[in-house]
Amino acid sequence: MIYLRNIVFYAAFYGGSALFVIAAVLVSYLDRPKALRAICDSWGRWHRRCLVLLGIRIVETGQRPEGLAFYAIKHEAFAEAIEMPVIFDYPAGLAKAELFSIPGWGHAARVYGIIEVRRDAGASALRSMMKETKAALAQGRPIVIFPEGTRVPHGTRAPLQSGFAALYKMLKLPVVPVAVNSGPLYQRTWKRPGTITLHFGEPIAPGLPREEIEARVLDAINCLNSD
Repeated sequence: MIYLRNIVFYAAFYGGSALFVIAAVLVSYLDRPKALRAICDSWGRWHRRCLVLLGIRIVETGQRPEGLAFYAIKHEAFAEAIEMPVIFDYPAGLAKAELFSIPGWGHAARVYGIIEVRRDAGASALRSMMKETKAALAQGRPIVIFPEGTRVPHGTRAPLQSGFAALYKMLKLPVVPVAVNSGPLYQRTWKRPGTITLHFGEPIAPGLPREEIEARVLDAINCLNSD
C-alpha cells in the first residue's frame, strides 16, 4: 500500500507541478507579481492536497506572534519548502544563490521576492540582501529563513549559518523558531504515512549576543528531534 500511495503521489504532484512551474515562469516574464503569487499559493495548496494520497497530514502547534517577525525554520525535507506559501502569507524567503541559476525558476523566484543569499560574497552582497529584506518588510511580508542553510537529517543538530546572526542583528525583529519533524516521513524515496508537526516556539527578543541567540534558536528548532 505504501508503494502504491507513493506512485500515485509522485504522478499527481510532479505532473501538476510541471504545469505550475511553466505557468510561474511565463507569468514572471510578463512582470505580473500578483499573478505569480497566486500560482505559487496554488502550487503549495496542491502539494498539501497531494499529501493526503500519502496519508500525511500537517499540524501546527504553538502560537504565532502578532505583527512582523523573523522566522527561523528547521529544514529536514522538501515538504516545508514547497509549503511556505501555505504556512505563511506571502513570505519573503531567503535562498542560497545556487538556486537562482536554475533556468526560468531563478527569474521567477526574483520576481516573487525570494531573497538571494550569496555566501562569502562580501559586504556588497550583504547590503543588497538587507535592502531586499527591508523592502519585503515594508510590504508587511514575513521574513523566513532556514538558518542551517540546507536540509539536515532528523535527529541531527547542524550549526547555524553566519548569515542568520547578521540578519538578526540588522533587522532588530523578534525571532520565531519553528521546529519541524518532516524527515522521518518525507525525506525518503518511499514516503510514509503519519503526521508532520510544525511547532512555533516562543518569540525571542532582538538585541541578544550572537552566541546566545544562536544557542536558543538551535535548541528551539530541534525540540522535535526526539519525535
